Amino acid sequence: MADVDGRREARTVEQVREYLFAQINSALRRPGMFGGEIALRIYFDAMAFTDDREQAWSEEQDSLRARRAFLSTGVRGAFESLWGAGTDDMAASVYAEFAHRHGWLRLDRILSRDGYDKLIGANKAWCERDRTLGQTLAMFGPPSVYCGGTNPYFPKTLVYATGHPQDSLLCFHFWNEFLHLRTDQTALYGEPMLLAVRGEGSDFADSFTFTPVGTNQCQGARRSDQLSE
Repeated sequence: MADVDGRREARTVEQVREYLFAQINSALRRPGMFGGEIALRIYFDAMAFTDDREQAWSEEQDSLRARRAFLSTGVRGAFESLWGAGTDDMAASVYAEFAHRHGWLRLDRILSRDGYDKLIGANKAWCERDRTLGQTLAMFGPPSVYCGGTNPYFPKTLVYATGHPQDSLLCFHFWNEFLHLRTDQTALYGEPMLLAVRGEGSDFADSFTFTPVGTNQCQGARRSDQLSE
């Protein structure tokens, strides 16, 4: 929009906020396309400034470091230290927690209180066996936020949430291995496998319920760390 002298008017704070809200939600869903974790931090910095929540955002980052959910290599590094693999979708789900508490997260599906409680109750039993992405979607339905690309073989994170910011997100982390054969690569699994479900926990490592394949992944990561020492 231009004023009477033909100059374009600056956008309002609300317009800027709407733009950042849309960018944050797109970046949380497709973090790889937006520049990964660094892009998320930039968007969150800008949104925190716009909403006058810089202190809350700074305290959140301090809390992530204290819980060892943020290392020198970021949130991705915290996942990598746990099970030897850190992906953009995994990191995005951690940033989504702050977004949810502050009204920045758009939910594609809002779980009822009953549905949320049932999901929490089924979490441990579901992780007692190895599960695929397809099996999990069939069991629990579409997520509130789907973090990850459209490639059916690549890692994904499914985020389930209620409409109440005080309720923790339930995050289902899926992984796949890729075998490099000459100039080609082949996925080890026909679809991503569930490594763990993440909920509340005072320490980052304590917030996970692991599947058998997730437990094996963690043990393999620890063996690799021991060999590199």
